Amino acid sequence: MNLLLFLLLILAAGGGIYCLMRTFSSPQDRLPLNARWISELSLDRYRPMLRLLETEDLEFLRNQPGFSPGMVARLRAQRCQLFRGYLRCLKADFARMCLALKLVLVQSENDRPELTANLLHQQFLFALTMLGVQFRVWLYRWGVAEVDASGLIRIFDSIRIELQDRVPAAFVEQA
Repeated sequence: MNLLLFLLLILAAGGGIYCLMRTFSSPQDRLPLNARWISELSLDRYRPMLRLLETEDLEFLRNQPGFSPGMVARLRAQRCQLFRGYLRCLKADFARMCLALKLVLVQSENDRPELTANLLHQQFLFALTMLGVQFRVWLYRWGVAEVDASGLIRIFDSIRIELQDRVPAAFVEQA
């Protein structure tokens, strides 16, 4: 039994490292430096995801006539699928924002090592937090845990603000 637990822990750790490495090495499909895209970046797109896995809806469902445990299982599965879609969009937007910031840094006349270090730190935190949220979504699906994605949203927002502050005003006005 202890050997099985040890093997599961090794497998989970290996999977986590693989996901982190994949996050940092994934190729970007599009260049994001588009003034309209930057000006339209908003947390409003991701607000619904914060409420998607709350337990109030499940409690409401449990109190309805004709309730069956299978209904909760189906609702959890559907909500997890939607939540994972939000996570994919959030990850893609975050990657594009990071790429845009890197392009701004490359084009800048002044070196900004503190901004570069902060960007790398935020990317690492985002990947690590994303991994934790994805694991908790998996646990939520089976009724074991709750999911809080607010930390992920905070990291996303800090990069969004940094990007909007760094993009030259003349570039945004061209939109």
